[in-house]
Amino acid sequence: MRIARLKDAAALFAGWGCVALLGMFDASAARAEKPNFVIIMADDLGYGDLACYGHPTIRTPELDRMAAEGMRLTQFYSGAPVCTPSRAALMTGRYPARSGLCGQRRVLFPDSTGGLPDSEITLAEALAPAGYRSICIGKWHLGYQPQYLPPNHGFEHYFGIPYSNDMGAETAGGKLRGWPKTPLIRDLAVVEEDPDQTQLTRRYTEEAVAFLREAATGDRPFLLYLPHTMPHVPIFASEKFKGSSPRGLYGDVITELDWSTGEILRTLRETGLAGRTLVFFTSDNGPWLSQGLGGGSAGLLREGKGSTWEGGVRVPGIAWWPDHVPAGRVSPAIASAMDLFTTCVALAGAPQPADRPIDGLDISPVLLHDEPGPRQTVFFSRDTEVTAVRHGPWKAHFKTQSGYGQPKPDAHEPPLLYHLDRDPSEKIDVAARQPDIVAELTRLATEHAASFQPAPSQLDAPK
Repeated sequence: MRIARLKDAAALFAGWGCVALLGMFDASAARAEKPNFVIIMADDLGYGDLACYGHPTIRTPELDRMAAEGMRLTQFYSGAPVCTPSRAALMTGRYPARSGLCGQRRVLFPDSTGGLPDSEITLAEALAPAGYRSICIGKWHLGYQPQYLPPNHGFEHYFGIPYSNDMGAETAGGKLRGWPKTPLIRDLAVVEEDPDQTQLTRRYTEEAVAFLREAATGDRPFLLYLPHTMPHVPIFASEKFKGSSPRGLYGDVITELDWSTGEILRTLRETGLAGRTLVFFTSDNGPWLSQGLGGGSAGLLREGKGSTWEGGVRVPGIAWWPDHVPAGRVSPAIASAMDLFTTCVALAGAPQPADRPIDGLDISPVLLHDEPGPRQTVFFSRDTEVTAVRHGPWKAHFKTQSGYGQPKPDAHEPPLLYHLDRDPSEKIDVAARQPDIVAELTRLATEHAASFQPAPSQLDAPK
């Protein structure tokens, strides 16, 4: 069992400075040939929340520089319009319905008994045969019980909170259903029952920088997964950044996330790791629009978090890898967070899982050579049901829902149809003029839905 294996591993990995299992592979050769990976994921950051994606008042000089030195993707999609299934898609390279991390409740809560199944192969586990060590710092949201936490899914270490920061007993302005406070966890142990959330971004960053400096002295390639807590509501910024943005507190929070990313890139440069490390910055879904000024912006895109309109699922995607990712490129290639799994595994020279469907595609030709890319189709779901599909420039909506503000989705017969290259804001329905395109996208969605049986939902509360 994985838990038993991790108990044995715990004796080997007592802290950031421990390098275990040397001698099982040619570590020096592995470091020379294999890139490191840093995946930074913001929480509820909208497509329009960064200066390099068009925000007029939020200043993000570090992310702007990252984009200028690397590649900015303009058609990058999260794995789902809400937290848990989105993270599952990134971690497994699979649509979340395959792992049971979607359902009527939409995300895991503190009273949920499930989590990422042991049978799933995470990116950390997929990279392990190639000699990688992996750590996770930040919000996990794939199960809070010990068997679901990162150390039992291939990560050597974990530091962060297990679910969203509004799910604690008091952080959202009052007790919620008798749930516990939001715990801060190191590896498998709670180290603080109610951490100061104004300090989380800073603390995550310090942990990440310390790991990178230690990793630079070792011989093993690594994965650093940094899923931030912010800017999920309730939002918090440290004193250093409060009042720093004309956008108000939300802008302060994004400014601090920008600083954090800058610290990561600066450390990679200073330690000599930059030329050996692919860094990717993105968001788990679109902005939480119902939170007013406490939420972000999807820019020119329609709707936000919780919706399969473009604003709920199209998010920033910035790739940086000096001397590998060509500088100053803007790519319109269609890509998904699921593709990060497959791409990292391919670049590491590790075998792709062969015993299950993997929905991610290798987008390294996009990132390294600015090629058009292999992905033409993305399916979007509300729970386990396909509600929309994008194929090439076309997107069909079978059901639509405006985030969390609409109790039931609207069904569309015939489906709505938009040409996203010409109408990214999804304002002009052209279904009546393009019946053949509607029929083709309907066929794709039907075939996809029939191609597998969704796994039992892990999101249900105890009965």
